[in-house]
Amino acid sequence: MATGTIKRVTDRGFGFIELAGQDDVFFHSSSLQDASFDDLRVGQQVTFDIEADPRGKGDRAANVRTS
Repeated sequence: MATGTIKRVTDRGFGFIELAGQDDVFFHSSSLQDASFDDLRVGQQVTFDIEADPRGKGDRAANVRTS
């Protein structure tokens, strides 16, 4: 399980998580486990799993939980 910080959230239901020293990771609101998308804030700590995006666009976050 990885730990990161919410870097950006959009009004379209997705965002990006910042990982120290690594590329940002995409997440979709459907990957949230214990929070509402509307409750997420930039700078908030989260834990998550990293999985391959089935569309072939790199990695994405799954099972995102607020810390």
